[in-house]
Amino acid sequence: MAIFHVVEKFVSINGEGRYAGELAVFIRLRGCNLACSYCDTRWACLDTAEACDMTETEIVDYVISTGVKRVTLTGGEPLLAENVIELLKAFSKKEELKLEIETNGSVNIKEFAAIDNPPAFTLDYKLKGSGMEEKMDLSNFEYLTFKDTVKFVCSDISELDKVCQVVDKYRISDKCMCLISPVFGKIQASDMVEYMISHNRNDIRLQLQLHKYIWDPNKRGV
Repeated sequence: MAIFHVVEKFVSINGEGRYAGELAVFIRLRGCNLACSYCDTRWACLDTAEACDMTETEIVDYVISTGVKRVTLTGGEPLLAENVIELLKAFSKKEELKLEIETNGSVNIKEFAAIDNPPAFTLDYKLKGSGMEEKMDLSNFEYLTFKDTVKFVCSDISELDKVCQVVDKYRISDKCMCLISPVFGKIQASDMVEYMISHNRNDIRLQLQLHKYIWDPNKRGV
């Protein structure tokens, strides 16, 4: 059995992504290889973050015990966890569960996408404002399928030009869903809508982080 360092586990709604608004069980693993300027879970990225050590069986059993079918595996960067493929395979055997992985775009997903009954990936592309754009693994776009999502978090309105360049170059919207969202409190969502209208971007969808409007933006466990 593999051991995973779980810093949070809870039931809430998905606050963002393709399944925003749906109930989900969240499993947050410790550790990350990036340090984005706007990171709102930096505490979970630290090696010193308090965690509960759980096996893949214990994690799956916990999810089943909640009665919720959708699972969001997040971090930090969950795909960096040692032996994480064993956790993904354990979930893949439970066809009634629907696993989504939030990954930061720097870790190659080829191996994980190739397992039987693979998870859905919500893959970030870190723009310039994150300070991490040079860390992106662009080969990941080769492995995306219809059930996956690419997410761009924008620090200023000019970054939408880069979003369009990346989406068009890699034909992302032909493969999966494309989402844009503002760094919370940084730019106006209405300005992003105006950009979408003026550039006729039918293939990109705006989203807001629901959990930051429903609860205190700094609240954990939601």
